Amino acid sequence: MAERLVVLSDMWGTKKGLWITSYLGYLQQYYDIVFYDCQQLANINETIDSEENVHNAFIHGGIDTAVAHLLKKETIPSHYLAFSTGGTIAWKAGLKGLPVRSLYAVSATRLRNETQAPDCDVTLLYGATDSFKPDMHWQKSVGIEPEMASNFGHDLYTDEKIIQKVCQDILKKVVLKKVV
Repeated sequence: MAERLVVLSDMWGTKKGLWITSYLGYLQQYYDIVFYDCQQLANINETIDSEENVHNAFIHGGIDTAVAHLLKKETIPSHYLAFSTGGTIAWKAGLKGLPVRSLYAVSATRLRNETQAPDCDVTLLYGATDSFKPDMHWQKSVGIEPEMASNFGHDLYTDEKIIQKVCQDILKKVVLKKVV
């Protein structure tokens, strides 16, 4: 039986998320995948889809709504792959009891405001030039050192090189588990 992988989109969900199909294509033969569009999870339906409007909708209640919905929907211990705002949602849900076996978050925004980590295996990946990445003080206080991809910014998760890297990282865990 395949491992279960829950994938959480970035703040754009499927509206600007063609890149997500690459992740799903690589991982679907190894995992039972459940996908969530974070805008739908947060009940966000902005009439003007500007970055500022969508961001503000998440900050002013959308993240909390998405966390509450995720906690209701997901009761089976699962692995999580999450992007940008999705990483924050998975992190916060993990702190509130979501059964997270592992969390791989790419460009997770707003983690720099968190003071504790969920109780699971956590991998964080940021672009070295991402202005939303946590600083060294946060890393020391929370006890997690994110991996930094040089020459990339916040949207690194849409780049084919990073897609391959993340999928290989995740698949290594499945292959190692089957070998051991």
